[in-house]
Amino acid sequence: MDTFRTEIRESLLNWLHIQSPEYARVFYNGIALAWIATVAVVLHLLLHHFALKLIDRTKARERKSWRKTLYGHGVLSRIAFVLQGAVAHIQASLWLSPTSLVGNALTTALQLWMLLFGLLAFYALLDALESFIQRSGKRIHFPLRGITQTLKIVASVIIVIVGISILMGESPIILLSGLGALSAVLMLVFKDPILGLVAGIQLSANNMLSVGDWLEMPKYGADGDVIDIGLTTVKVQNWDKTITTIPTYALISDSFKNWRGMSESGGRRIKRSIHINTTSIKFLNEEDLLQLRKAKLLAPYLEEKIAELEKSNADAALDLSSPLNGRRLTNVGTFRGYLKSYLKSHPRIAQDMLILVRQLEPSSHGLPLQVYAFTATTKWGEYEDIQSDIFDHIFAVLPEFGLRIHESPTGDDLRFLSTPTPHSASEAPRF
Repeated sequence: MDTFRTEIRESLLNWLHIQSPEYARVFYNGIALAWIATVAVVLHLLLHHFALKLIDRTKARERKSWRKTLYGHGVLSRIAFVLQGAVAHIQASLWLSPTSLVGNALTTALQLWMLLFGLLAFYALLDALESFIQRSGKRIHFPLRGITQTLKIVASVIIVIVGISILMGESPIILLSGLGALSAVLMLVFKDPILGLVAGIQLSANNMLSVGDWLEMPKYGADGDVIDIGLTTVKVQNWDKTITTIPTYALISDSFKNWRGMSESGGRRIKRSIHINTTSIKFLNEEDLLQLRKAKLLAPYLEEKIAELEKSNADAALDLSSPLNGRRLTNVGTFRGYLKSYLKSHPRIAQDMLILVRQLEPSSHGLPLQVYAFTATTKWGEYEDIQSDIFDHIFAVLPEFGLRIHESPTGDDLRFLSTPTPHSASEAPRF
């Protein structure tokens, strides 16, 4: 093949030398360049105005989403440019001498052309892969965006090194051997990407964070859904629709709260207290018990508790005429039992999770009575509605147990106490 190519080239040069000895080389280079340009234009028309147009028409009828994604990111278009460069490079090596200035310049330019569009095709392929995975709707537990950005940086560095070696006419290995002295500079320049890559690997290896998780990081003002995990930054869309950007490495060096466990459990915790006025706490008498027995949710609790107390007091043989002797029911304890029964019968409370009504340490704000349970949904709006309905009911039934909510004195209360009544004014001493 090389012999045939050489014979054709020599024959054409000899013919041109006969016709014009002085400009034979110029005419030959012009003819070769014209032929190479003609082949390149024809190939461009065939690829971009026929083949790719045909693919665009079939794209709308394509059912497989991965093919649609591949077509939509221009992967085939950039591969076509690489193919054009390869054909032109073959033509240049066939018809132009690699030792000539024109042949050397053209082949070098075409090699750089193929490197550039090969890199762009690789970028488009990574973008198509990322888009396909995101559209599939599957939860991924690794930083996909960070990995694709890392691959793009690595590919860019390799292409730049190969391109410089082509321009210098040296092997890339020789160029790489001279980069040892620049390693410190490269580490400084690419410090953030390197730290981000390490952080991304740790996040994915430990399954600490993924796109779609609810992230809370007060130090950076982040409280919302993770929408992107990049090589150097993580984007969080807060509940007020603002976007917070967090350095990826900060998720490793600092602490954050991931609410994924709550979302996957299917229940969202209610943990809220009401403060009971301690002066309203008392023992229940027979009249109180008679009234409370009418409550359907409370009757089983009262029957069980009364039987337990009667047995305990009978075994101790105590004088029950004194309220200080024996065990007795209190209104706050009975109210706590009622709340627990109420929560266990609530259709929107997760019955397979912990349900607890407990007393906390009393303070100057009264006796805290805490409700600890989980709703059967994790949606924010529904969760707030369920929680509000439960506490609406709690505040409404408190008087039925003779209990009052603790409230601090307001300004009106103090003004009322400081204003003398007509009776006290009439009894004021006169001087």
